[in-house]
Amino acid sequence: MTTNETEAGEKMDRLNANLAKVEALSLKLADVMSRHKPLRNELNSPEPEVFLNAATAYWQGMIENPGKVLENQLDLWSKSVKSFVDAQNMMLKGQFAAPQDDTPTDRRFSHPLWKSHPYFNLLKQQYMRNAQAIQTAVSELEGLATKDKQRIDYFSQQIIDMMSPTNFLGTNPEALERAVETEGQSLVDGLENLIADLDANNGELLVKLADESAFEIGSNIATAPGKVVYRCRMFELLQFSPSTETVYETPLVIFPPWINKYYILDLKEQNSLIRWAVAQGYTVFVVSWVNPDRSLADVGLDDYIEEGFLDAIAQVKEITAQPQVNVVGYCIAGTTMHLTLSLMKQRGDESVKSATFFTTLTDFGDQGEFTPFLQDDFIDGIDEEIEEEGVLRSFIMQRTFSFLRSNDLIYTPAIKSYMMGEAPPAFDLLFWNGDGSGLPGKMAHQYLRDLCQSNKFVGEGLELCGETLKISDVDIPTCSVTCETDHIARWKDCYHGYQQTKSRSKTFIVSQSGHIAGIVNPPSKKKYGHYTNSKLSLSADEWMEEATFHEGSWWPRWDTWLSKKSGKQVEARVPGTGTHPAICDAPGEYVRKKALK
Repeated sequence: MTTNETEAGEKMDRLNANLAKVEALSLKLADVMSRHKPLRNELNSPEPEVFLNAATAYWQGMIENPGKVLENQLDLWSKSVKSFVDAQNMMLKGQFAAPQDDTPTDRRFSHPLWKSHPYFNLLKQQYMRNAQAIQTAVSELEGLATKDKQRIDYFSQQIIDMMSPTNFLGTNPEALERAVETEGQSLVDGLENLIADLDANNGELLVKLADESAFEIGSNIATAPGKVVYRCRMFELLQFSPSTETVYETPLVIFPPWINKYYILDLKEQNSLIRWAVAQGYTVFVVSWVNPDRSLADVGLDDYIEEGFLDAIAQVKEITAQPQVNVVGYCIAGTTMHLTLSLMKQRGDESVKSATFFTTLTDFGDQGEFTPFLQDDFIDGIDEEIEEEGVLRSFIMQRTFSFLRSNDLIYTPAIKSYMMGEAPPAFDLLFWNGDGSGLPGKMAHQYLRDLCQSNKFVGEGLELCGETLKISDVDIPTCSVTCETDHIARWKDCYHGYQQTKSRSKTFIVSQSGHIAGIVNPPSKKKYGHYTNSKLSLSADEWMEEATFHEGSWWPRWDTWLSKKSGKQVEARVPGTGTHPAICDAPGEYVRKKALK
């Protein structure tokens, strides 16, 4: 037997051994799946009436204009048959090559074999043409309510994305090549990754996006030095150690969203907004929200206002012996900060000197990409979920956000992990993204029904804390920072709400990039620029057309704005002294608590 034959035999032995492991792992996979408790149907798809209405509209369109429907079908059939015939002709000529391909460029099909191999190219072309046909059919539906049309568009796109040939081993050339190259080891590793992800989430498939073992909170992530100086059932208050000899007199209190952990603002030294603000001479306090369990099921927006925002502000005033503070609210915390400022106005409380809002929605009149999830059938399912669990579990929200970008956040990571057998990357942002928090049941219900659905804050007013809260009550100096490609809090929607405040001084900024990267944009990187325009009476489109673009981060511009509202310089304040001794070192204990599964 030759050396090559020996090596080939050894490779075949390894391949057979790994395929045997795959079979054993498949049994383990079946066992994990047998323990899966599926989510209620309302959280997986819309009520059947939505699809029935769409089908009715399609058939009605065919009856009224059969030529149009037939034209679309014939176009699909002719192109499909042509690509098949072209492939056949190439084979008859003895050419192992793909036929002409005029389908659009798509990064899912970047592997060379999708272009050169006749089999894989035919699969790709047929998929792309069918996808286009479905999209055309949906776009031409008439007689549907606008929201039903948006939902059909969303769910049809989910089906299109799910059925991509890249998502299946037998039709993914890159995964097949990897299996051969590794003698099947990639399939073994992939199945182990799949089983581990399912097992970690009670059988629910959530693709692990980051190597969790690469990060330790307080060790190599969330490391800005400071102390926990106050703790209650709602939050820990972190005061960060000064890095300058003097600081501004007026302290800065940052309220991050409680859907995720605060350390998005302190991932590492190079991009930490907290460290940067401290270095500019601010006394920085950050609220680290508790990750709620079932004991906090009855905590509502009023509790977040009274026991969260107002209590934190009161504690900071006492610690610093200052009558006023400057505040920052990020995302949902910015929305709730608006509610708090309305309440403070009605109570005559002038504790807040200025407020800054990061990616903050207050006007929910246009639900945008969240339309499919903000209809009664879906939220009825949420209400049933929180009635049973007490909280809106983190993975439900994580799954919802992921499906808005399913190719990037679900299918591509799944292919790499489960078909290619790759370990998830050691990426701090993705680690933070997976370290979510749940929402107390009552608060989730109020937010979804009263704000997202009923839009009461910019309409009739929202009844909370014994008052009727309205956006028009907010009149202190404010700054709103939004992000150009943000799909969670679209900048135009943020702008519409911000226009309705009565602030005597307004500054509006649009940063390049999205919901996270547009905010976590340190000047040192010189990566994303930003837009400004003082004319806030314009429409959003007009505002952008007339805006001035500035190279680099918006952070220094905000510093110039904030410093003018922060008073004189005083001796730097050391956390853990005076009336509030240190409870423990930052980042504290609440940030380490994991969400309910």
